[in-house]
Amino acid sequence: MLGSGVMGSRIACHFAGIGVKVLLLDIAPKEPNDAEKAKGLTVEHPAVKNRIVNDALQAAIKSNPSPLFTKSAAHLITTGNFTDNMKGIADCDWVIEVVVENLDIKKKVFEQVEQFRKPGTLITSNTSGIPIHLMAEGRSEDFKKHFCGTHFFNPPRYLRLLEIIPTPHTDPAIVDFLLHYGDLYLGKTTVLCKDTPAFIANRVGVFSIMAIFHIMQEMGLGIDEVDALTGPVIGRPKSATFRTADVVGIDTLVKVAKGVADNCPNDEARKIMEIPPFLQKVVENNWLGDKTGQGFYKKTKGEGGKEILTLNLQTMEYGPKQKPKFASIEAAKPIEDLKQRIKALAAASDKAGQFYQLFHAHLFSYISNRVPEIADDLYKVDDAMKAGFGWEIGAFETWDLLGIEAGAKTVTDKGLTVAPWVGEMLAAGVKQFYKIENGKKYYYDLASKGYKQIPGSDSFIILENYAGNVVWKNSACNLYDLGDGILNIEWKTKMNSIGGEVLEGLHKAIDRAEKDFRGLVIGNDGTNFSAGANVGMIFMLAAEQEYDELDMAIRLFQKSTMRIRYSSIPVVVAPHGLTLGGGCEMSMHADKVQAAAETYIGLVELGVGLIPGGGGTKEMTLRASDEYKEGLVENVVLQDKFLLIGQAKVATSAQEAIELGILRQGIDSVSLNLSRVIADAKEKAIELADAGYTRPVERTDIKVLGRSALGAMFAGINGMKTGNYISDYDVKIAQKLAYVMCGGDLTEASLVSEQYLLDLEREAFLSLCGERKTLERLQSMLKTGKPLRN
Repeated sequence: MLGSGVMGSRIACHFAGIGVKVLLLDIAPKEPNDAEKAKGLTVEHPAVKNRIVNDALQAAIKSNPSPLFTKSAAHLITTGNFTDNMKGIADCDWVIEVVVENLDIKKKVFEQVEQFRKPGTLITSNTSGIPIHLMAEGRSEDFKKHFCGTHFFNPPRYLRLLEIIPTPHTDPAIVDFLLHYGDLYLGKTTVLCKDTPAFIANRVGVFSIMAIFHIMQEMGLGIDEVDALTGPVIGRPKSATFRTADVVGIDTLVKVAKGVADNCPNDEARKIMEIPPFLQKVVENNWLGDKTGQGFYKKTKGEGGKEILTLNLQTMEYGPKQKPKFASIEAAKPIEDLKQRIKALAAASDKAGQFYQLFHAHLFSYISNRVPEIADDLYKVDDAMKAGFGWEIGAFETWDLLGIEAGAKTVTDKGLTVAPWVGEMLAAGVKQFYKIENGKKYYYDLASKGYKQIPGSDSFIILENYAGNVVWKNSACNLYDLGDGILNIEWKTKMNSIGGEVLEGLHKAIDRAEKDFRGLVIGNDGTNFSAGANVGMIFMLAAEQEYDELDMAIRLFQKSTMRIRYSSIPVVVAPHGLTLGGGCEMSMHADKVQAAAETYIGLVELGVGLIPGGGGTKEMTLRASDEYKEGLVENVVLQDKFLLIGQAKVATSAQEAIELGILRQGIDSVSLNLSRVIADAKEKAIELADAGYTRPVERTDIKVLGRSALGAMFAGINGMKTGNYISDYDVKIAQKLAYVMCGGDLTEASLVSEQYLLDLEREAFLSLCGERKTLERLQSMLKTGKPLRN
């Protein structure tokens, strides 16, 4: 990795995170700094020579969110400097250049690379703005053949887009390799781009932002109003428009817009890329966003704590954030289905509806005119926007949703133009950009004037494409026949929480799979796998002292997780995103887990004044017992498992979940690419079925340590209280948890059954539901989404 700035150091971390050795290089300083001089160090000392690269790497490792899947992966990165260590690239298979965006400097770096790289080594640039072909000028044939643009998005671990930009000299086999490697090993949506200014995502994304800037001026809207209109309500990130600009850097946004305006003389929307006066003023004031501490928003400390102020673009002064009110937004918010919500908003007649109509007119006009200029295929534009800018629905997908004819009319009504190919397509009777057949997605191909399957999509299972394969459903769940004898259950509730209808669906899925299928996958395409049990339902039953109802609900949940473990067919759980509480318990009871790399999983019940009641406490105790057999110190093993629950630890990646013991080393697997998770889970279910799966036998050999371990745990809990680390009520919950995990008040270590532990777990859960302080914690979580420490 040549260059250790924000991007270089974080791309290095991402490669290390997937297990690849990285040599990270940067320039050597011209002279020691004051601290180094005080130590008598010269410019030749290794600590001085590698200061820039080492400081950059440490800053990356300490940053939040972490660029690494696990902190332990950092040991795979070796640092050095261009002067002493460039020769080290002779041992590397792939060299990625990430130095400053200056063509002359990049060419000098490539000159050095050419001296040391072995023939056949991949060499790519992470540039976001310099034409790729210009960088290869003057290089050898072997260099040119293996040279390509690989444009990662920041932060590289979390933003899924990787744009691949070949030159006319790039070997097609190299392009194919990079597309495949980026998808399978780096977990990216890899998109093949043409070597045009800003490539695909920034070209369309920055246009969209600039168009919004112009529309807001035309309509007299403020920053808070625009961000309310362009965030999650239409399937865009929470950062919406202006917060996104602050995060990316307002200077970067301006640079890309100017680059397109200067280098795309035939772009019909060049005027949109012109910098409006308010944007120019913000840049002149050096209010560039997060990097300078203020931009369109500014954080301040007031009497009530931290406050976020919004810039008034008329006065250029900051003031309190406003809560905009649009009738159509308020009416659309309860609509869970995003596609239906977008339709409702686009058809509204109030100011919000007018904004969407104008924005869609600009967007549809622009994307139609960019194909085939920036990409031959329209699906690449959608893939780039979804993976690079976090759009849940792509631009052409949105157009499809609103109707191509209606969308084209909106464009022309606003005085804009639609590319001729769209008119030709409609004249030929083709009314959709995409169509679904047999679970596969096809796109309209301009060259052949027909439909083609999206390449590589055989490796993905997108559940909405299987709408024709639903074999059973209730108001929360769908059961899909995925083919090859595998059934899938998904549910769609708020935050994918688990309530009675989900558990009903789960039992139905296992019944159906045992009768008519070979295996079951539990997975969904939601933003999160599951935020856990329905806290609202628990609070309501507890507040009304409906303890018999609560007892039945907990028994049903325990029965559900035990059925996942003890059914006659293999059950594979495919978690991703938030997988908390009950979602984690489901995963822990699966025959196998196929987790997305970005899975944030843990047993978090103590945060709401409870203990895991769906088998999670039992399962951690069982796993501790299995580790005793490996000769480990029993009390230490049990304490580790106790703290995992007691501190409500959440793994920040699937790999970390394996290190923590939430997922199982050697049994559970990780998919780097989120789009592959359900397909990979299906393959695991087939493997288990083909191997002759038989129903496991329920465990009766779980070793619990009884009174001796319980005394030690109580002493530790009291020590935490004495040190003011936990509250009196935390002590009570922790003691209940310890009681269950030690098997109760037994005089000596004993072997017990799973059901024995489940009964203890349920009793403790129910007793905590009767506590006022637990009700206060549940209520706080429902009202604020934050845990209460009382």
